[in-house]
Amino acid sequence: MSETLASEGGVTAGRAGADPRRWWALAVLSLATLMVVLDATVVNVALPQAQNDLHISVANRQWVVTAYTLPFGGLLLLGGRIADYSGRKRAFLIGLAGFAVASAIGGAATGQSMLFAARALQGTFAALLAPASLSLLNTTFTDRRERATAFGVYGAVLGAGSAVGLLAGGLLTNYLDWRWCLYINIPIAAVAFFGAFPLIRESRATGVTRYDAPGALLITAGLALLVYGFAEAADGGWDSGGTVGSLVAGGVLIIAFVAVQLRTRYPLLPLHVVLNRNRGGAFLSSLLIFLAMMGMFLFQTYYLQGVLGYSALKTGLALLPLTLVVVVGAGVVTALMRVVPPRTIITVSFLVCAVALVWFSRIGADTSYVSHVLGPEIVVGLGMAGILVPATNLALLGVGGEDSGVASGLVSAAQQVGGSIGTALLNTIAAEATANYLSSHPVTDPALGGLTMAEGAVHGYSVGFLWAAAFFAAGALVSLVLVRASSKETAGAGMATT
Repeated sequence: MSETLASEGGVTAGRAGADPRRWWALAVLSLATLMVVLDATVVNVALPQAQNDLHISVANRQWVVTAYTLPFGGLLLLGGRIADYSGRKRAFLIGLAGFAVASAIGGAATGQSMLFAARALQGTFAALLAPASLSLLNTTFTDRRERATAFGVYGAVLGAGSAVGLLAGGLLTNYLDWRWCLYINIPIAAVAFFGAFPLIRESRATGVTRYDAPGALLITAGLALLVYGFAEAADGGWDSGGTVGSLVAGGVLIIAFVAVQLRTRYPLLPLHVVLNRNRGGAFLSSLLIFLAMMGMFLFQTYYLQGVLGYSALKTGLALLPLTLVVVVGAGVVTALMRVVPPRTIITVSFLVCAVALVWFSRIGADTSYVSHVLGPEIVVGLGMAGILVPATNLALLGVGGEDSGVASGLVSAAQQVGGSIGTALLNTIAAEATANYLSSHPVTDPALGGLTMAEGAVHGYSVGFLWAAAFFAAGALVSLVLVRASSKETAGAGMATT
Protein backbone atom coordinates (compact mmCIF):
# COMPACT_ATOMS: atom_id res chain seq x y z
CA MET A 1 0.00 0.00 0.00
CA SER A 2 1.07 3.57 -0.50
CA GLU A 3 0.36 7.01 0.84
CA THR A 4 -1.45 9.72 -1.11
CA LEU A 5 -2.09 13.37 -0.40
CA ALA A 6 -5.05 15.13 -1.99
CA SER A 7 -4.86 18.56 -3.58
CA GLU A 8 -6.90 21.13 -1.71
CA GLY A 9 -7.21 24.88 -1.46
CA GLY A 10 -5.17 25.51 -4.60
CA VAL A 11 -2.09 23.82 -3.14
CA THR A 12 -0.89 20.63 -4.78
CA ALA A 13 -0.47 18.36 -1.80
CA GLY A 14 1.74 15.91 -3.57
CA ARG A 15 4.37 18.41 -4.66
CA ALA A 16 7.80 18.59 -3.13
CA GLY A 17 8.32 21.09 -0.36
CA ALA A 18 6.63 21.92 2.90
CA ASP A 19 3.02 22.94 3.28
CA PRO A 20 3.05 26.74 3.85
CA ARG A 21 0.04 26.37 6.17
CA ARG A 22 1.54 23.65 8.34
CA TRP A 23 1.98 25.76 11.49
CA TRP A 24 -1.63 26.93 11.36
CA ALA A 25 -2.60 23.30 10.85
CA LEU A 26 -0.60 22.45 13.98
CA ALA A 27 -2.62 25.03 15.92
CA VAL A 28 -5.89 23.42 14.76
CA LEU A 29 -4.70 19.90 15.56
CA SER A 30 -3.42 20.98 18.98
CA LEU A 31 -6.71 22.69 19.80
CA ALA A 32 -8.68 19.56 18.96
CA THR A 33 -6.27 17.38 20.93
CA LEU A 34 -6.50 19.67 23.94
CA MET A 35 -10.30 19.41 23.86
CA VAL A 36 -10.18 15.61 23.87
CA VAL A 37 -7.55 15.35 26.61
CA LEU A 38 -9.03 17.90 28.99
CA ASP A 39 -12.49 16.39 28.63
CA ALA A 40 -11.27 13.42 30.66
CA THR A 41 -10.81 15.70 33.71
CA VAL A 42 -12.89 18.84 33.16
CA VAL A 43 -16.05 17.03 34.28
CA ASN A 44 -14.39 15.66 37.44
CA VAL A 45 -14.43 19.04 39.17
CA ALA A 46 -18.08 19.55 38.23
CA LEU A 47 -19.16 16.05 39.25
CA PRO A 48 -20.54 16.91 42.72
CA GLN A 49 -22.77 19.65 41.26
CA ALA A 50 -23.94 17.44 38.38
CA GLN A 51 -24.60 14.59 40.81
CA ASN A 52 -26.87 16.76 42.93
CA ASP A 53 -28.61 18.34 39.94
CA LEU A 54 -29.41 15.07 38.17
CA HIS A 55 -29.88 12.98 41.35
CA ILE A 56 -27.10 10.56 40.43
CA SER A 57 -26.43 7.92 43.08
CA VAL A 58 -23.03 7.47 44.69
CA ALA A 59 -22.75 4.04 43.05
CA ASN A 60 -23.48 5.45 39.58
CA ARG A 61 -21.45 8.67 39.66
CA GLN A 62 -18.33 6.90 38.34
CA TRP A 63 -20.13 6.41 35.03
CA VAL A 64 -19.85 10.12 34.26
CA VAL A 65 -16.14 9.42 33.77
CA THR A 66 -16.18 5.74 32.79
CA ALA A 67 -18.83 6.16 30.10
CA TYR A 68 -16.32 8.39 28.31
CA THR A 69 -13.19 6.26 28.75
CA LEU A 70 -14.81 2.91 27.84
CA PRO A 71 -15.61 3.64 24.17
CA PHE A 72 -12.59 5.94 23.86
CA GLY A 73 -10.12 3.26 24.90
CA GLY A 74 -11.97 0.42 23.19
CA LEU A 75 -12.49 1.98 19.76
CA LEU A 76 -9.18 3.77 19.21
CA LEU A 77 -7.51 1.14 17.05
CA LEU A 78 -10.55 0.86 14.82
CA GLY A 79 -10.78 4.65 14.68
CA GLY A 80 -7.16 4.87 13.57
CA ARG A 81 -7.66 2.32 10.81
CA ILE A 82 -10.83 4.08 9.58
CA ALA A 83 -8.89 7.35 9.44
CA ASP A 84 -6.13 5.69 7.39
CA TYR A 85 -8.45 4.38 4.71
CA SER A 86 -11.40 6.77 4.62
CA GLY A 87 -9.25 9.92 4.81
CA ARG A 88 -7.64 11.42 7.90
CA LYS A 89 -9.01 14.91 7.37
CA ARG A 90 -12.49 13.49 6.82
CA ALA A 91 -12.23 11.42 10.00
CA PHE A 92 -10.93 14.47 11.88
CA LEU A 93 -13.89 16.60 10.76
CA ILE A 94 -16.46 13.90 11.52
CA GLY A 95 -14.89 13.40 14.94
CA LEU A 96 -15.06 17.12 15.70
CA ALA A 97 -18.69 17.46 14.58
CA GLY A 98 -19.78 14.36 16.49
CA PHE A 99 -17.93 15.42 19.63
CA ALA A 100 -19.64 18.82 19.55
CA VAL A 101 -23.10 17.28 19.13
CA ALA A 102 -22.47 14.80 21.95
CA SER A 103 -21.29 17.66 24.20
CA ALA A 104 -24.47 19.60 23.48
CA ILE A 105 -26.59 16.58 24.40
CA GLY A 106 -24.64 16.09 27.62
CA GLY A 107 -24.95 19.74 28.60
CA ALA A 108 -28.72 19.59 28.10
CA ALA A 109 -29.08 16.30 30.03
CA THR A 110 -32.26 16.01 32.08
CA GLY A 111 -31.27 12.79 33.82
CA GLN A 112 -28.35 10.51 34.49
CA SER A 113 -29.08 8.14 31.59
CA MET A 114 -28.99 11.01 29.10
CA LEU A 115 -25.69 12.27 30.53
CA PHE A 116 -24.11 8.79 30.50
CA ALA A 117 -25.20 8.22 26.89
CA ALA A 118 -23.79 11.60 25.83
CA ARG A 119 -20.47 10.86 27.50
CA ALA A 120 -20.31 7.50 25.72
CA LEU A 121 -21.01 9.26 22.42
CA GLN A 122 -18.21 11.73 23.19
CA GLY A 123 -15.82 8.85 23.77
CA THR A 124 -16.85 7.19 20.51
CA PHE A 125 -16.12 10.29 18.41
CA ALA A 126 -12.93 10.97 20.40
CA ALA A 127 -11.73 7.51 19.33
CA LEU A 128 -11.98 8.71 15.73
CA LEU A 129 -10.69 12.24 16.36
CA ALA A 130 -7.58 11.45 18.44
CA PRO A 131 -5.77 9.07 16.06
CA ALA A 132 -6.76 11.15 13.03
CA SER A 133 -5.24 14.22 14.69
CA LEU A 134 -1.90 12.59 15.49
CA SER A 135 -1.77 10.91 12.07
CA LEU A 136 -2.36 14.26 10.34
CA LEU A 137 0.44 15.76 12.40
CA ASN A 138 2.67 12.96 11.20
CA THR A 139 1.87 13.53 7.52
CA THR A 140 1.95 17.35 7.68
CA PHE A 141 5.50 17.80 8.98
CA THR A 142 8.25 16.22 6.90
CA ASP A 143 11.31 18.28 7.86
CA ARG A 144 13.28 16.74 10.73
CA ARG A 145 13.61 19.81 12.89
CA GLU A 146 10.08 20.98 12.25
CA ARG A 147 8.72 17.53 13.02
CA ALA A 148 10.53 17.56 16.36
CA THR A 149 9.05 20.97 17.18
CA ALA A 150 5.56 19.83 16.17
CA PHE A 151 5.78 16.75 18.36
CA GLY A 152 7.08 18.95 21.17
CA VAL A 153 3.92 21.06 20.96
CA TYR A 154 1.77 17.92 20.82
CA GLY A 155 3.52 16.45 23.86
CA ALA A 156 3.01 19.69 25.79
CA VAL A 157 -0.71 19.59 24.98
CA LEU A 158 -0.96 15.99 26.20
CA GLY A 159 0.87 16.76 29.42
CA ALA A 160 -0.95 19.98 30.18
CA GLY A 161 -4.42 18.87 29.09
CA SER A 162 -5.43 17.11 32.31
CA ALA A 163 -4.38 20.03 34.53
CA VAL A 164 -6.03 22.53 32.16
CA GLY A 165 -9.20 20.45 32.45
CA LEU A 166 -9.18 20.79 36.24
CA LEU A 167 -8.65 24.55 35.98
CA ALA A 168 -11.33 24.98 33.32
CA GLY A 169 -13.74 22.82 35.31
CA GLY A 170 -13.19 24.95 38.40
CA LEU A 171 -13.73 28.24 36.53
CA LEU A 172 -16.84 27.07 34.68
CA THR A 173 -18.40 25.41 37.72
CA ASN A 174 -17.73 28.37 40.02
CA TYR A 175 -18.88 31.15 37.69
CA LEU A 176 -21.40 29.50 35.35
CA ASP A 177 -22.76 25.98 35.78
CA TRP A 178 -21.52 22.39 35.55
CA ARG A 179 -23.24 22.07 32.15
CA TRP A 180 -20.73 24.52 30.68
CA CYS A 181 -18.00 21.94 31.25
CA LEU A 182 -19.67 20.20 28.30
CA TYR A 183 -20.98 23.19 26.37
CA ILE A 184 -17.47 24.68 26.20
CA ASN A 185 -16.53 21.96 23.71
CA ILE A 186 -18.96 23.35 21.12
CA PRO A 187 -17.10 26.62 20.31
CA ILE A 188 -13.73 24.85 20.55
CA ALA A 189 -14.84 22.17 18.09
CA ALA A 190 -16.35 24.81 15.79
CA VAL A 191 -13.09 26.78 15.61
CA ALA A 192 -11.10 23.62 14.89
CA PHE A 193 -13.68 22.38 12.35
CA PHE A 194 -13.80 25.52 10.24
CA GLY A 195 -10.05 26.05 10.62
CA ALA A 196 -9.35 22.54 9.33
CA PHE A 197 -11.07 23.11 5.98
CA PRO A 198 -8.51 25.52 4.48
CA LEU A 199 -5.50 24.58 6.62
CA ILE A 200 -5.28 20.78 6.62
CA ARG A 201 -4.59 18.57 3.62
CA GLU A 202 -6.43 15.33 3.09
CA SER A 203 -4.34 12.16 3.15
CA ARG A 204 -5.16 8.49 3.11
CA ALA A 205 -3.59 5.09 2.58
CA THR A 206 -4.30 3.52 -0.80
CA GLY A 207 -4.40 -0.05 -2.04
CA VAL A 208 -6.46 -2.83 -0.47
CA THR A 209 -8.67 -1.14 2.09
CA ARG A 210 -10.47 -4.10 3.65
CA TYR A 211 -11.25 -3.92 7.34
CA ASP A 212 -10.38 -6.70 9.76
CA ALA A 213 -13.89 -7.05 11.23
CA PRO A 214 -13.13 -9.96 13.62
CA GLY A 215 -10.00 -8.20 14.87
CA ALA A 216 -11.89 -4.92 15.36
CA LEU A 217 -14.58 -6.71 17.37
CA LEU A 218 -12.08 -8.60 19.53
CA ILE A 219 -9.80 -5.66 20.41
CA THR A 220 -12.69 -3.26 20.97
CA ALA A 221 -14.48 -5.67 23.31
CA GLY A 222 -11.22 -6.72 25.00
CA LEU A 223 -10.04 -3.18 25.75
CA ALA A 224 -13.53 -2.12 26.83
CA LEU A 225 -13.74 -5.05 29.26
CA LEU A 226 -10.30 -4.26 30.67
CA VAL A 227 -11.17 -0.61 31.19
CA TYR A 228 -14.54 -1.63 32.69
CA GLY A 229 -12.90 -4.15 35.00
CA PHE A 230 -10.38 -1.67 36.37
CA ALA A 231 -13.13 0.93 36.80
CA GLU A 232 -15.31 -1.58 38.68
CA ALA A 233 -12.44 -2.45 41.01
CA ALA A 234 -12.64 1.01 42.57
CA ASP A 235 -16.15 0.24 43.88
CA GLY A 236 -16.58 -3.52 43.91
CA GLY A 237 -13.06 -4.50 44.92
CA TRP A 238 -10.48 -6.60 43.11
CA ASP A 239 -12.05 -9.90 44.15
CA SER A 240 -15.59 -9.11 43.03
CA GLY A 241 -17.16 -11.23 40.30
CA GLY A 242 -17.65 -8.25 38.00
CA THR A 243 -14.01 -7.14 38.29
CA VAL A 244 -12.42 -10.57 37.91
CA GLY A 245 -14.80 -11.65 35.15
CA SER A 246 -14.25 -8.48 33.14
CA LEU A 247 -10.46 -8.58 33.46
CA VAL A 248 -10.21 -12.27 32.60
CA ALA A 249 -12.61 -11.94 29.66
CA GLY A 250 -10.76 -8.85 28.43
CA GLY A 251 -7.42 -10.65 28.62
CA VAL A 252 -8.77 -13.68 26.74
CA LEU A 253 -10.22 -11.48 23.98
CA ILE A 254 -6.93 -9.58 23.57
CA ILE A 255 -5.01 -12.88 23.30
CA ALA A 256 -7.55 -13.99 20.69
CA PHE A 257 -7.02 -10.68 18.89
CA VAL A 258 -3.27 -11.30 18.67
CA ALA A 259 -3.94 -14.79 17.29
CA VAL A 260 -6.23 -13.35 14.62
CA GLN A 261 -3.66 -10.70 13.68
CA LEU A 262 -1.08 -13.43 13.10
CA ARG A 263 -3.37 -15.27 10.70
CA THR A 264 -5.42 -12.65 8.87
CA ARG A 265 -4.32 -11.24 5.53
CA TYR A 266 -5.45 -7.68 6.34
CA PRO A 267 -4.73 -7.13 10.06
CA LEU A 268 -6.24 -4.26 12.00
CA LEU A 269 -2.94 -3.97 13.88
CA PRO A 270 0.05 -5.16 11.86
CA LEU A 271 2.16 -6.62 14.64
CA HIS A 272 5.36 -5.10 13.25
CA VAL A 273 3.99 -1.73 14.39
CA VAL A 274 4.15 -2.72 18.06
CA LEU A 275 6.93 -5.35 18.02
CA ASN A 276 9.57 -2.85 16.94
CA ARG A 277 11.54 -2.27 20.15
CA ASN A 278 11.58 1.53 19.89
CA ARG A 279 7.86 1.80 19.20
CA GLY A 280 7.08 -0.89 21.78
CA GLY A 281 9.03 1.08 24.36
CA ALA A 282 7.12 4.23 23.40
CA PHE A 283 3.73 2.53 23.75
CA LEU A 284 4.64 1.06 27.15
CA SER A 285 6.03 4.43 28.28
CA SER A 286 2.78 6.14 27.26
CA LEU A 287 0.77 3.57 29.23
CA LEU A 288 2.93 3.86 32.36
CA ILE A 289 3.09 7.65 32.47
CA PHE A 290 -0.69 7.99 32.21
CA LEU A 291 -1.16 5.19 34.73
CA ALA A 292 0.89 7.09 37.30
CA MET A 293 -0.14 10.58 36.19
CA MET A 294 -3.92 10.14 36.49
CA GLY A 295 -3.53 8.71 39.98
CA MET A 296 -1.27 11.63 40.86
CA PHE A 297 -3.89 14.17 39.74
CA LEU A 298 -6.58 12.27 41.65
CA PHE A 299 -4.70 12.40 44.96
CA GLN A 300 -3.64 16.00 44.46
CA THR A 301 -7.25 17.02 43.91
CA TYR A 302 -8.48 15.09 46.97
CA TYR A 303 -5.71 16.51 49.15
CA LEU A 304 -6.20 20.13 48.08
CA GLN A 305 -10.00 20.04 48.38
CA GLY A 306 -10.57 17.50 51.13
CA VAL A 307 -7.67 18.31 53.47
CA LEU A 308 -6.55 21.86 52.69
CA GLY A 309 -10.14 22.99 52.00
CA TYR A 310 -9.53 24.48 48.53
CA SER A 311 -12.45 25.31 46.27
CA ALA A 312 -12.73 23.81 42.79
CA LEU A 313 -11.35 27.02 41.27
CA LYS A 314 -8.50 27.31 43.75
CA THR A 315 -7.60 23.66 43.09
CA GLY A 316 -7.34 24.38 39.38
CA LEU A 317 -5.15 27.40 40.02
CA ALA A 318 -2.96 25.37 42.38
CA LEU A 319 -2.28 22.92 39.54
CA LEU A 320 -1.49 25.68 37.04
CA PRO A 321 2.28 25.73 37.75
CA LEU A 322 2.49 22.08 36.66
CA THR A 323 0.78 22.95 33.37
CA LEU A 324 3.14 25.85 32.71
CA VAL A 325 6.22 23.75 33.48
CA VAL A 326 5.08 21.02 31.07
CA VAL A 327 4.58 23.57 28.28
CA VAL A 328 7.96 25.24 28.86
CA GLY A 329 9.67 21.91 29.44
CA ALA A 330 8.37 20.54 26.15
CA GLY A 331 10.27 23.27 24.28
CA VAL A 332 13.45 22.45 26.16
CA VAL A 333 13.06 18.73 25.51
CA THR A 334 12.43 19.37 21.80
CA ALA A 335 15.79 21.14 21.58
CA LEU A 336 17.53 18.40 23.59
CA MET A 337 16.21 15.69 21.28
CA ARG A 338 18.44 17.01 18.51
CA VAL A 339 21.60 16.07 20.42
CA VAL A 340 20.57 13.67 23.23
CA PRO A 341 19.33 10.11 22.54
CA PRO A 342 15.65 9.58 23.44
CA ARG A 343 16.48 6.68 25.76
CA THR A 344 18.52 9.02 27.96
CA ILE A 345 15.83 11.70 28.03
CA ILE A 346 12.96 9.30 28.76
CA THR A 347 14.82 7.24 31.36
CA VAL A 348 16.07 10.27 33.30
CA SER A 349 12.63 11.90 33.08
CA PHE A 350 10.90 8.82 34.48
CA LEU A 351 13.36 8.83 37.40
CA VAL A 352 12.76 12.56 37.94
CA CYS A 353 9.00 11.88 38.12
CA ALA A 354 9.60 9.03 40.58
CA VAL A 355 11.58 11.34 42.85
CA ALA A 356 8.81 13.96 42.65
CA LEU A 357 6.17 11.40 43.66
CA VAL A 358 8.25 10.30 46.64
CA TRP A 359 8.41 14.00 47.57
CA PHE A 360 4.63 14.22 47.21
CA SER A 361 4.27 11.29 49.63
CA ARG A 362 5.67 13.48 52.43
CA ILE A 363 2.41 15.45 52.71
CA GLY A 364 0.61 15.57 56.05
CA ALA A 365 -2.69 16.76 57.44
CA ASP A 366 -1.02 19.96 58.63
CA THR A 367 1.42 20.64 55.75
CA SER A 368 0.91 23.44 53.24
CA TYR A 369 0.68 23.80 49.48
CA VAL A 370 3.87 25.85 49.22
CA SER A 371 6.00 23.50 51.32
CA HIS A 372 4.78 20.10 50.09
CA VAL A 373 2.91 20.47 46.78
CA LEU A 374 4.39 23.28 44.69
CA GLY A 375 7.96 21.93 44.63
CA PRO A 376 7.19 18.36 43.53
CA GLU A 377 4.61 19.74 41.11
CA ILE A 378 7.32 21.68 39.27
CA VAL A 379 9.68 18.68 39.27
CA VAL A 380 7.08 16.23 37.98
CA GLY A 381 6.08 18.71 35.26
CA LEU A 382 9.62 18.71 33.92
CA GLY A 383 9.69 14.93 33.99
CA MET A 384 6.36 14.60 32.18
CA ALA A 385 7.56 16.83 29.35
CA GLY A 386 10.69 14.70 29.05
CA ILE A 387 8.61 11.55 28.62
CA LEU A 388 5.66 12.65 26.51
CA VAL A 389 7.54 14.49 23.75
CA PRO A 390 10.07 11.80 22.77
CA ALA A 391 7.66 8.90 23.44
CA THR A 392 5.05 10.36 21.08
CA ASN A 393 7.77 10.91 18.50
CA LEU A 394 9.13 7.36 18.88
CA ALA A 395 5.67 5.81 18.56
CA LEU A 396 5.60 6.83 14.89
CA LEU A 397 9.26 6.13 14.13
CA GLY A 398 9.48 4.45 10.74
CA VAL A 399 5.75 3.76 10.47
CA GLY A 400 4.52 3.50 6.88
CA GLY A 401 1.76 5.77 5.69
CA GLU A 402 -0.77 2.94 5.59
CA ASP A 403 -0.20 2.29 9.32
CA SER A 404 0.04 5.89 10.53
CA GLY A 405 -3.51 6.04 11.83
CA VAL A 406 -3.40 2.73 13.65
CA ALA A 407 -0.05 3.61 15.27
CA SER A 408 -1.53 6.94 16.35
CA GLY A 409 -4.56 5.11 17.71
CA LEU A 410 -2.32 2.76 19.67
CA VAL A 411 -0.59 5.74 21.34
CA SER A 412 -3.93 7.15 22.46
CA ALA A 413 -5.20 3.69 23.46
CA ALA A 414 -2.14 3.16 25.68
CA GLN A 415 -2.77 6.54 27.32
CA GLN A 416 -6.48 5.93 27.90
CA VAL A 417 -6.08 2.39 29.17
CA GLY A 418 -3.16 3.48 31.35
CA GLY A 419 -5.18 6.36 32.79
CA SER A 420 -8.15 4.11 33.52
CA ILE A 421 -5.97 1.46 35.17
CA GLY A 422 -4.13 4.08 37.20
CA THR A 423 -7.28 5.78 38.46
CA ALA A 424 -8.88 2.49 39.55
CA LEU A 425 -5.76 0.76 40.87
CA LEU A 426 -4.24 3.66 42.79
CA ASN A 427 -7.61 4.78 44.17
CA THR A 428 -8.25 1.27 45.49
CA ILE A 429 -4.77 1.06 47.03
CA ALA A 430 -5.22 4.46 48.70
CA ALA A 431 -8.68 3.56 50.02
CA GLU A 432 -7.37 0.32 51.54
CA ALA A 433 -4.43 2.15 53.13
CA THR A 434 -6.81 4.72 54.64
CA ALA A 435 -9.09 1.99 56.02
CA ASN A 436 -6.13 0.15 57.56
CA TYR A 437 -4.84 3.37 59.13
CA LEU A 438 -8.21 4.21 60.69
CA SER A 439 -8.68 0.68 62.03
CA SER A 440 -5.28 0.82 63.73
CA HIS A 441 -5.84 4.36 65.07
CA PRO A 442 -9.22 4.24 66.86
CA VAL A 443 -10.67 7.58 67.91
CA THR A 444 -10.74 7.82 71.70
CA ASP A 445 -11.33 11.57 71.91
CA PRO A 446 -14.34 12.80 69.83
CA ALA A 447 -12.68 16.21 69.54
CA LEU A 448 -9.85 14.60 67.56
CA GLY A 449 -12.08 12.54 65.26
CA GLY A 450 -11.87 14.99 62.37
CA LEU A 451 -8.09 15.17 62.60
CA THR A 452 -7.78 11.38 62.64
CA MET A 453 -9.97 11.09 59.53
CA ALA A 454 -7.81 13.67 57.74
CA GLU A 455 -4.64 11.86 58.79
CA GLY A 456 -6.09 8.59 57.53
CA ALA A 457 -6.95 10.14 54.16
CA VAL A 458 -3.50 11.69 53.83
CA HIS A 459 -1.88 8.36 54.68
CA GLY A 460 -3.84 6.77 51.85
CA TYR A 461 -2.74 9.49 49.42
CA SER A 462 0.88 9.07 50.50
CA VAL A 463 0.76 5.33 49.84
CA GLY A 464 -0.85 6.04 46.46
CA PHE A 465 1.92 8.50 45.60
CA LEU A 466 4.56 5.89 46.44
CA TRP A 467 2.89 3.34 44.16
CA ALA A 468 2.77 5.93 41.41
CA ALA A 469 6.50 6.50 41.97
CA ALA A 470 7.03 2.75 41.51
CA PHE A 471 5.25 2.87 38.14
CA PHE A 472 7.44 5.77 37.07
CA ALA A 473 10.49 3.72 38.09
CA ALA A 474 9.16 0.83 35.99
CA GLY A 475 8.90 3.22 33.06
CA ALA A 476 12.58 4.08 33.45
CA LEU A 477 13.45 0.39 33.24
CA VAL A 478 11.27 -0.10 30.15
CA SER A 479 12.88 2.79 28.27
CA LEU A 480 16.38 1.76 29.32
CA VAL A 481 15.90 -1.79 28.00
CA LEU A 482 13.82 -1.19 24.87
CA VAL A 483 14.62 2.20 23.36
CA ARG A 484 17.63 2.22 21.05
CA ALA A 485 16.94 5.01 18.53
CA SER A 486 19.49 7.78 18.10
CA SER A 487 18.79 11.50 18.31
CA LYS A 488 19.29 11.71 14.55
CA GLU A 489 16.59 9.08 13.93
CA THR A 490 14.00 10.69 16.21
CA ALA A 491 14.61 14.11 14.73
CA GLY A 492 13.06 12.71 11.56
CA ALA A 493 10.68 10.23 13.16
CA GLY A 494 7.33 9.50 11.69
CA MET A 495 5.96 8.28 8.42
CA ALA A 496 8.35 6.40 6.22
CA THR A 497 8.28 6.84 2.46
CA THR A 498 6.35 3.91 1.06
